[in-house]
Amino acid sequence: MKLVACPDCHAQYDVSDVLVDTFPCRCGKTLENRTLKSVDAEIRRCGACGAQVDGAAAQCTYCGAAIVREPGPLSLICPECFARNAESARFCTACGVAFQPEPFPQTGTLLPCPACEAQMAPSQVAGVGVNECGECHGLWVPGSHFDRLVQHAAEARRAAGPTAPAPRVRRGNPSAAPVRYRKCPECGALMLRRNFQRASGVILDVCHEHGTWLDADEIEAIAGFILAGGAPSETLETEHRRADALAAAARLRCATEAEPQSLLGRRAGSGLLGLLLDILR
Repeated sequence: MKLVACPDCHAQYDVSDVLVDTFPCRCGKTLENRTLKSVDAEIRRCGACGAQVDGAAAQCTYCGAAIVREPGPLSLICPECFARNAESARFCTACGVAFQPEPFPQTGTLLPCPACEAQMAPSQVAGVGVNECGECHGLWVPGSHFDRLVQHAAEARRAAGPTAPAPRVRRGNPSAAPVRYRKCPECGALMLRRNFQRASGVILDVCHEHGTWLDADEIEAIAGFILAGGAPSETLETEHRRADALAAAARLRCATEAEPQSLLGRRAGSGLLGLLLDILR
């Protein structure tokens, strides 16, 4: 368990599987998801019940629990005094603070589902604020968090080992399915359709400005595609740059075909870059 405590209200959060770099505390303060630098502190309290113990005691005289002193098991860092504790400790053996992580505060607003138009309530996955549809079970991932969620899903599958149920893998032709353009739940614009890694058969609906829409079970299908030997996740930023470059090239081609030769001649001195800049102005 990896704990972070708020310096203002002292609320604790388990950030072991949290993907975001910062997150809001329930009191409103922004907290950093960072690794604490541990210190070796004198054992003064029982890690099981918090009672005071003698410095040389092998077990707690109040509850009878063993006092863990070996460096190996001391992997839980107290978010208040940074002392190292056993992973199973309920109280810090140095300062006595109780380890009581709270659920992450819910943030976000209701959004319309791009698939069935039901209202999607705000939720969280690995510390990332998302909106999940309770009707069709689709998932809206805002901003640029999609790649982190995919990587997290793939790592969870890999850690589960060979005994875990096999993830769904799609390698079919996405053009065989009916094409349906969906609206971004935040701006209402039609989203672009992207075949994840151009070979997975998993079609994503992407709004460059606001986020990515995943139909039910698509994130599991993407994780299965990666674990089955598919290419690692390409960032949406790279995908956006490629789409913008293709669009610019198309505009340039159309302008070149339609523009009078005399005007093209006047621009020849500035080269292709000058022509492109004129088109994009």
